[in-house]
Amino acid sequence: MSILYVEPFSGLAGDMLLGALCGLTNGYEEIQALPDKLHLHDGKVEINEVEKNGIVCKHVKVIDLNEGKETHHHSHDHDHPHNHDHGHEHNHSHGRHLSDILHLIDHGHISDGAKEIAKGIFQLIGEAESTVHDIPIEKIHFHEISGVDSIIDIVGCAVLLDKLQIAKTYADPVCLGFGMVKTQHGLLPVPAPATALLLQGIPTFKGDENGERVTPTGAAILRFLNPKFSTPALVVEKVAYGPGQKDFTGPNVVRLSLVSEATTSKKSLVVIETNLDDCSPEILGEHFQSGLLKAGAVDFTLSSVTMKKGRPGLKLSVLAKEGSRDGVCDYILENTTTIGVRYYAVERKELDRESVSLNTRYGAIRGKKVTTPSGITRIKPEYDNLQRVASENNISVIQLKQELEG
Repeated sequence: MSILYVEPFSGLAGDMLLGALCGLTNGYEEIQALPDKLHLHDGKVEINEVEKNGIVCKHVKVIDLNEGKETHHHSHDHDHPHNHDHGHEHNHSHGRHLSDILHLIDHGHISDGAKEIAKGIFQLIGEAESTVHDIPIEKIHFHEISGVDSIIDIVGCAVLLDKLQIAKTYADPVCLGFGMVKTQHGLLPVPAPATALLLQGIPTFKGDENGERVTPTGAAILRFLNPKFSTPALVVEKVAYGPGQKDFTGPNVVRLSLVSEATTSKKSLVVIETNLDDCSPEILGEHFQSGLLKAGAVDFTLSSVTMKKGRPGLKLSVLAKEGSRDGVCDYILENTTTIGVRYYAVERKELDRESVSLNTRYGAIRGKKVTTPSGITRIKPEYDNLQRVASENNISVIQLKQELEG
């Protein structure tokens, strides 16, 4: 299983993703054989080496043999007329319905995993088009994404993603471009409506150059990967670039990396604090504290503070995981007299630790073994265990600790 990191800093299109995935897998020959495997004998794949601002990479170009040079691969250079409407008028000889495309995928000589990925991506596009045009999904007459080029882009990406066995995807925000794009039915804003729908919930930015940077195909493949956009520390293992045809001021490439998550002893946590000057300390006793831990607190302190006008008060300071922040805040607001809490992110460096069992004359006692940065190890018995064993043997916790340490 692999982890994929997508950097769409120059936009995103199907041919760009296909080129980068070919680079990661060395899958060029496999993709060149794909038209025959899908019984698309009117399609041919060419691999051309290009340079984008000094980045040398290979562009995967699908040629529609039916239409010759006039309709070479939908180049994603975004300065030719589009038909984002997928309506009844079309100039392709092979406009297809979603059912036609799914049938073609099902009968292709590709892995079952690749078929499921490809059908999932086309389904997302179909749902977006259906919503934009208010037409039932089975009646949508695809135009632009039903051509040989887009089918090879999407199925090719599916074949290579299945080969990589992607378990998780991280991504950076997507560059959209801006302005208007020509379609058969007039000008449409960038991104085009179906693309905008596919990008809902995905962080985006416009960039600083006019033009369309994201195609429905690129947006659908990214959405299918369901990426996380809060990127942890990653270790990059392999990098590949997928170029688009048009040249911009910046390099018109998408960068894909195979990565692993860095194992680090630093943990991102959040501190939640509130000052209390009208809350009885007994309210903050054992019952409140056990509830605080259940709500997600990792640790907490109560300290005496002097508040404004010289009033004595208490400061409650709680350490929690980011995912528990709202639950801990709500618990404090429900169970104290405060009317507000503050929180901020912190990092904590922890010693490597493991649970151990200490053999004693009183039986096994659980403990925690930690290792310092210089390699020294320390073992500390768990207090709850000490308390239980001391009580069972009618000795004090201090006596038991001294015996164990001696």
